[in-house]
Amino acid sequence: MFRNYLKVALRNLWKSKGFTAINVIGLAAGLAVCLLIVLYVMDELSYDRFNANADRIYRVDDDIYFNNTQLIGVVSPKPLGVTMVNSYPEIEQMTRVQSFNGDVMVKLGADWIQEHHRALADSTFFRVFTFPFIAGDPATALNAPHSVVIDETTARRYFNSTDCVGKTFELENKNICKVTGVIRDMPTQSHFHFNIIEALTDNGHGDDNEWLSNNYVTYLLLKKGADPAVAQKHVDAVINNYLNKELLAMLHTSLGDLSKGGSHFIYRLMPLTRIHLYSQKSYELEANGNINYVYTFSFIAVLILLIACVNFMNLSTARSANRAREVGIRKVAGSTRGYLIAQFLTESVLLSLLSMVLALGLAVALLPLFNQLAGKQLHPGVLFGPRLLSIIIGLTLVVGCLAGSYPAFYLSSFQPIQVLKGKIASGFRSSWLRSGLVVFQFWISISLIVGTLVIFRQLNYIHNRDIGFDREQVLLIRNAYTAGDPVKTFRNDLVTLSGVKDATLSGDIPSTGAPYSQDAYFREASLDLKQAFISTQMSGDDHYIPTLGMKLIKGRNFDIRTFPSDSSAIVLNETAVQLLGLKDPLREFLYRVADSNKPFRLHIIGVIKDFNYNSLHEKVGPVILQYGDNRGMLAVRLRPGNVYPLVHEIEARWKKMAPGVPMGYTFLDSDFDRLYHTDQQTGQLTVTFSVFAILIACLGLFGLVTYAAEQRMKEIGIRKVLGAGIGGIMKLLSMDFAKLVLIASLLSFPIAWWGMNLWLQSFAYRIGISWWVFVAAGAAAILIALVTVSFQTLRAAIANPVKSLRSE
Repeated sequence: MFRNYLKVALRNLWKSKGFTAINVIGLAAGLAVCLLIVLYVMDELSYDRFNANADRIYRVDDDIYFNNTQLIGVVSPKPLGVTMVNSYPEIEQMTRVQSFNGDVMVKLGADWIQEHHRALADSTFFRVFTFPFIAGDPATALNAPHSVVIDETTARRYFNSTDCVGKTFELENKNICKVTGVIRDMPTQSHFHFNIIEALTDNGHGDDNEWLSNNYVTYLLLKKGADPAVAQKHVDAVINNYLNKELLAMLHTSLGDLSKGGSHFIYRLMPLTRIHLYSQKSYELEANGNINYVYTFSFIAVLILLIACVNFMNLSTARSANRAREVGIRKVAGSTRGYLIAQFLTESVLLSLLSMVLALGLAVALLPLFNQLAGKQLHPGVLFGPRLLSIIIGLTLVVGCLAGSYPAFYLSSFQPIQVLKGKIASGFRSSWLRSGLVVFQFWISISLIVGTLVIFRQLNYIHNRDIGFDREQVLLIRNAYTAGDPVKTFRNDLVTLSGVKDATLSGDIPSTGAPYSQDAYFREASLDLKQAFISTQMSGDDHYIPTLGMKLIKGRNFDIRTFPSDSSAIVLNETAVQLLGLKDPLREFLYRVADSNKPFRLHIIGVIKDFNYNSLHEKVGPVILQYGDNRGMLAVRLRPGNVYPLVHEIEARWKKMAPGVPMGYTFLDSDFDRLYHTDQQTGQLTVTFSVFAILIACLGLFGLVTYAAEQRMKEIGIRKVLGAGIGGIMKLLSMDFAKLVLIASLLSFPIAWWGMNLWLQSFAYRIGISWWVFVAAGAAAILIALVTVSFQTLRAAIANPVKSLRSE
């Protein structure tokens, strides 16, 4: 029986080559996009799951609130992990990590190498995380001071071999590091990637045991069967005990007193497998993904697949008049409805199978472009792996049954007498279902067009918004600190160049992605926590404000030569002034805790306009700029003109100052754009998916108008004989579809507004959704639809009426 179904299905599909081609191409395009998004979603959901104990690893995140100022980050006190392991048997192991965002210089023989991903970690790091060793012992690799573990790529780059245990190299801090292990390159699906991992006992970090200092990313490995809720209670108990003691000793207050005023110190356990998609906090080791994008693209995949299925249903029902007589004859000949349903579903599944084969080829061809747009490294082999095989088979059957369900049940329900009298053929022309499906297709397409317009308007707003400083024409020399004291002379030498306007030495350059210090400041010398607030702390020299083009709205800039007391001076931003309620800030003082637990007084000398030191996803918080001799980076303000010859001149002078050390540099506007790399990728993917959705919808519309023109050929012939012109005929055929697209536009606008308004909520600074966006999207959709149908309507309008009326 099945063999007969298959034979008849192939015969019918071959007989209607145009119908088959349109359906196969439409379904293949929809399935290809769906497969690519499935790969994207699977990749996003697989982060950190390569770890053998991934389901038992938790990161300890901080949530600190002081008098309307809040810090939510991923760092915790250094003693927390050790205390948890020693105090509670449910905690099997712990490890701490300190990452250095920015470059580090490695000296290998006479050569200097610039590295980007270096971290300090406990000796227990490889007992918590699973990174296969090529050489060395994971149990002891980080036990000794100055020991390092490097990844495979770094080993081959440094020593041309992974057999390099025992070899050494020098870091910029003059430490001679000994390689004690080589690991496989960290998987792409990890929320951190380190090339060099040093023992945490290095660099004087061993005696830091303050509970009020959060400088480490702490991971806890729970024992098998341990309840995370119980572990969370243990963390709360440790914090309440040790942190409370330190608060009483330093500030003469308790956590209980703070909680009465609404303040809190909370440390929460974050499951390792949720970090990549659910954590966008301060001090992340790397930029993470976003679960909302996974939901969005999954939803788009379903919508595009539905558009492709709707095409099939539309075209199948549209051509039912051609097959109605076949159904009637089959029923008269004794075919049951079940046989007919099976026959039509067989055709549909066969069509789906052909489409899936083409879709796999299309997905492989598009994967490099998709990787570039999505920032992924997906391999074509994944499409044919056992993990996706069940999804592909299931998707083929579901799409085939879904797309063919209505035609099968609809066509098989025809009554033989009505069919043979021709009543079905005449009645189907005005099918409300077909019109509804066209509306549904363009409802999705127009919503995607609106989303695309809003996303790109927001990205354009980000690029052009006044962020409180001038990011253009600023050269950043990121490894300025490697030059030591001569870098000051180098800075003074650069400002003598005609193309250099100013230069500043600082590690706190906004929008570079570098972490900023957070500290508590007090209104009174009594260090009363009820009057404390948390502020971002930045440091700069006399040239910091003018070099970055910040706007000083009150007071003056630092001037250490004229005012030696500026060593304890600070400049506040507008938000800090408003938060403190300072009417005359230049007459005020602030205090912070000194090393001796005594108040250290800072006098306010100026107020600068608010500037976005992080991305526009975050609101500007209070900022305190303090005079400091920080040599982390050298920012050079260049005059407009021929930039690259000037950069080459700066490089030449750098080589004279620091022979053999490469000058690692970027431009500040490029660093700023990198903050929105994920948003830009989202915009590019949305555009791509929108184009696919519109093309698939238009392909179906093209097929529909083709069959509609065929059904109305005699009507068109009669109208032409009676004097109708080509323009009138085209208008007659086009207006029906234009009306459907207009209805789809009106229905899509509320949903599109709601969805994009929700997306914009992730930005602290965002555009409004203008009315013209909806008008433009609707007009574009109508124009696309009219262009799509114009070829067939013109062809029908200019056809010779004699041919269509000859049979009459």
